[in-house]
Amino acid sequence: MSGRFGAAILAPLGRQLSGEERRFFRDSNPFGFILFARNLDTADQIRALTADLRDSVGRDAPVFIDQEGGRVQRLRPPLATDWLPPLDDAARFGAHAPRAMFLRYAIIAAELRALGIDGNCAPMLDVARPETHAFLRNRCYGETPERVAEIGRAVAEAHLQGGVLPVIKHLPGHGLARLDSHLDLPRISAPRAELDAVDFAAFRPFHDLPLGMTAHLVFEGLNTRPATIDPAMIALIREEIGFAGFLMTDDISMQALSGSVAERGAAALAAGCDCVLHCNGEMAEMAPLMAGAGEMSEAAQARVEAALAARRPAPELDIAALSAEREALLPERA
Repeated sequence: MSGRFGAAILAPLGRQLSGEERRFFRDSNPFGFILFARNLDTADQIRALTADLRDSVGRDAPVFIDQEGGRVQRLRPPLATDWLPPLDDAARFGAHAPRAMFLRYAIIAAELRALGIDGNCAPMLDVARPETHAFLRNRCYGETPERVAEIGRAVAEAHLQGGVLPVIKHLPGHGLARLDSHLDLPRISAPRAELDAVDFAAFRPFHDLPLGMTAHLVFEGLNTRPATIDPAMIALIREEIGFAGFLMTDDISMQALSGSVAERGAAALAAGCDCVLHCNGEMAEMAPLMAGAGEMSEAAQARVEAALAARRPAPELDIAALSAEREALLPERA
């Protein structure tokens, strides 16, 4: 045994681990786990589940969630604060948006850590366009790469300072998608110059961050396969965008991809992704996926250990004070 982690992030099916899940996670040793609404009931139950997930692999494995705020928010009141969609919320604060969004995600990070969750699939650095599909548009931070980068940096720092690992997404840029990649494969026909100036540009300032997530879409003229499983696009993410961190796939069971889940996972790893994200908790998919994925490469293990080293202890925060500071930034309050 090399001591490397299994090349996947996996999800439990329900609110407690079954004996089968516990044994499978022990044997396959996934790098980490991710939770969804189906896994969440009470604060005590969530803390018990996150503890059991870590116990199943015998280490302090990261537990991720999608807590962007707005439509993509797995935790709702009374477990966590309810939020406007990011694009709408940032617009309310105008020039104060970076600080306001920092405070928003500082609160989110504190709420996550209190439940035993220490990874969040944010910031989302896709640049909104008028034609961006509704599944994505109001989850964006802005309509220019400069605005997205400014707010995205604030969001990332709020997570890191709060003891939560941020995951930048969706590399190399999902903002031009007119289809929902959960259901269909978006195809982007924009010229390379526009992609370089807008979509790719939003991600370049984040080459230092520890974790990133790929996009399931085709950039016509650059590739013929979805970026997640295309070696040329993973090379572009690494060499031209310059992302040096640990690179996970978006959910490998999304319908933008074809073939079996195990085939998709193998293709993503062969293309250069460091690990496969699998979200639906179905053992019939996870078992063959992990049989094919096996352990991380040596390079992936080095990147993931660097990412884990970025985890900090959760600070003591006064959420009410953060909320009050945030509200005071609204133009009508200033």
